[in-house]
Amino acid sequence: MPVLKDYLENLSYSCIRGTDTIQVGEVVFDSRKVTKDCVFICIEGANFDGHDAAAEVVQKGAAALIVSKDVEVDTDAAVTVVKVENTRYAMAFISAAYFGHPADRMKVIGVTGTKGKTTTTYLVKSILEQAGHKVGLVGTIETIIGDKKIPSCNTTPESYVLQQSFKEMVDAGCDMVVMEVSSQGLMLHRTQGFTFELGIFTNIEPDHIGPNEHESFEEYMACKGLLFKQCKTGIVNCDDAHWQTVLRGHTCELETYGFSENADLKAENVELVHKPGSLGVQFHVGGKMDLEVEIATPGKFSVYNALCAIAICRHFAVDEGSIKKALLTAKVKGRIEMVKVSDEFTLMIDYAHNAMALESLLSTLQEYHPHRLVCLFGCGGNRSKLRRYEMGEVSGKMADLTIITSDNPRFEDPQDIIEDIKTGIAKTSGKYVEICDRKEAIRYAIEHGEKGDIVVLAGKGHEDYQEIKGVKHPMDERVLIAEVLDELGKVR
Repeated sequence: MPVLKDYLENLSYSCIRGTDTIQVGEVVFDSRKVTKDCVFICIEGANFDGHDAAAEVVQKGAAALIVSKDVEVDTDAAVTVVKVENTRYAMAFISAAYFGHPADRMKVIGVTGTKGKTTTTYLVKSILEQAGHKVGLVGTIETIIGDKKIPSCNTTPESYVLQQSFKEMVDAGCDMVVMEVSSQGLMLHRTQGFTFELGIFTNIEPDHIGPNEHESFEEYMACKGLLFKQCKTGIVNCDDAHWQTVLRGHTCELETYGFSENADLKAENVELVHKPGSLGVQFHVGGKMDLEVEIATPGKFSVYNALCAIAICRHFAVDEGSIKKALLTAKVKGRIEMVKVSDEFTLMIDYAHNAMALESLLSTLQEYHPHRLVCLFGCGGNRSKLRRYEMGEVSGKMADLTIITSDNPRFEDPQDIIEDIKTGIAKTSGKYVEICDRKEAIRYAIEHGEKGDIVVLAGKGHEDYQEIKGVKHPMDERVLIAEVLDELGKVR
């Protein structure tokens, strides 16, 4: 069995009871999963403080406790108590040691920013795999380890779970991993215990500010900036107005990308591409590379995502052919995901589920001058009514036709949610229809599609369920589209 102090390397700590030379078993941070001779890390969460379970886990057989404040245990119990300044920070290092420092055997790429993280990680994975690497992925939608896909609970998982995933990736033969790094993950030290090969900054806007997230935009930016004190090289979008504030105090080498003349890697000569049933962009990559590329997703933000992915892959000497092929074929589930239903009009699925995201998406699509821009969406139940008003108003102003339907009603009546959306649309002169059943709404969109239309199914994105009264029912828009096409006798 390993010795406790082997797990405590690179940490400042004091043994306030017992000795750090004892032999220990598993590392555990959930009091329900305590095993004999385990090391139990007392984590203070939003709803439960592991320090309060100290006596209980010792009774269950824990050999050591890692604490950041005083705990009460039986004076006769044979347990070691180690005190650290922050148990979440300590857990990251302990977990890394427990799993044998798997990140040291891969190149780890971390992507942070308000928008673009998910798409960028999938683009990078696609390009690197095209070049022959085996790449793991950790992100908002899922963790991918070889052929195994694990749905995500957090964008950046707890440090123990992250290190466990890294270990599985190494065992599966991965030599690289690309991951989304959230501000919450950075603030809660989930990514400590290893060094990123590359840290990426996409952009930042006021978001995730509230009682259970960040106190202010300044704190949000500071948390994003922590990544650049934990990576060897930072690659940043220098067009973002706040990039220098985010990067304040960085300890890494820096490279930039963007449309700016001063960017190390820059996008030039951007042209929109409109093909039957699909939209895209082509542009020239200048600066540190000289490359013509085309991507199969629309808009300026798609150029940023692609340029960022190219900047990353340049570090691994990926050939131009692999880059160009991967950018044309890479798909991200639910992120401007084109679904071919007709040569006459274009249909796509996107996760845009708030007014800011919907406005950005619709304004991008307007640049393609569609015959009509059709927006199908609903809003989640047991959430802010303001979001419903705002999304209704945005769609009413920007879309030629809005199809109001159901999203995840949760414990609300779907029709009540639709009425709230209509309140927002009423502030505009926008046309709309309301079809509560989402499949029937999709059927209407497909049946009434006109030549040159762009149809957006917004809000659900990668989700493959609909939550009604506490139950998640299977519902994948791709499946609904296929069923509708079959029922209409259309060839896919």
